[in-house]
Amino acid sequence: MDTQETNGILEEFRLEFLKCWRALPNKAPFLIVLFAWIALFHFLGNSTFGYFRTPSLFGYMYGSFTASGRTILEAEEGYALLVPIVVAYLFWRKRRQLVSLPVGTWWPGLLMIAAGALLHLLGYCVQQGRISVVGFFIGIYGLTGLVWGRQWLQHSFFPFFLFGFCVPIGTLAEPVTFRLRLLVTKLVGWIAHYLLAIDVIVQGNILIDPTGHYQYEVAGACSGMRSLIATLALAVILAFISLQTSWKRLVLVASALPFAVLGNLFRMRAIVVAAEVGGQEWGNYVHEGGPGGLLSLLPYVPAFIGLLLLERNLRNREDPPPEPSVSQLALKQT
Repeated sequence: MDTQETNGILEEFRLEFLKCWRALPNKAPFLIVLFAWIALFHFLGNSTFGYFRTPSLFGYMYGSFTASGRTILEAEEGYALLVPIVVAYLFWRKRRQLVSLPVGTWWPGLLMIAAGALLHLLGYCVQQGRISVVGFFIGIYGLTGLVWGRQWLQHSFFPFFLFGFCVPIGTLAEPVTFRLRLLVTKLVGWIAHYLLAIDVIVQGNILIDPTGHYQYEVAGACSGMRSLIATLALAVILAFISLQTSWKRLVLVASALPFAVLGNLFRMRAIVVAAEVGGQEWGNYVHEGGPGGLLSLLPYVPAFIGLLLLERNLRNREDPPPEPSVSQLALKQT
């Protein structure tokens, strides 16, 4: 793509954006309240200074998302930094539908803003930043309803719903990650023993070679929680974008868990095979991500492929046409 073509695309995007923006009423009140809302959470958003020495809720969120890794890609909750980009893209896809709605002031939206403020006050007082994060997004959602109406809220619910993936999980995930670690450890041991003919001793969440060649602990970071949430987010997006039937959406979203476990199982099996061939050093190399950290993407490959194939199958599957009623058959015969 040359420079001229790129400039043409950017110019087209600019004109389309301006067209949609001009079609919206109450832009000035929206921006004023939005900036005030953001300023509140920036200057009086975080009270947990023992963990993150910043008054900003956004600083607390960024610190929570990147606390468990040296880089964003390695962090356990680094995926949350991509959520606003996905939400912006989904709003852009729905832009023509949204601007075609009968928009106008809807005063009950003030109740949602008040609810968001009360949640933030509660979270600030009890030093639970997660509650304040929920309050922040509820307030913005209510603000859009206040200035653009109830129908806007209804049609924009799904993009805003994805902001739920921006709520830091932290230690709340420990009951889930612990069980995932045990499950993955048992499955890897079973596959290694019965399918790959590799002798591996399973002790809780530890895989041990009987000869002492290698030993690995399936720690919290290896539980697959990150891949589970990423797979769940993709499943939710695909379900609401491409599927129209409720049961199909539920099937696709529910499949996120087994696909995520399958992906993490694939990664752990690769580590065991590498260790069996080259010892602890080779296994550590795969465990650390290999060249440029590319091998850290192993859990996502089978999970995302399985999810996309299931989505395509559900989308292509046509519901059987309803059987004609007695009156319809009588009319056809006459």
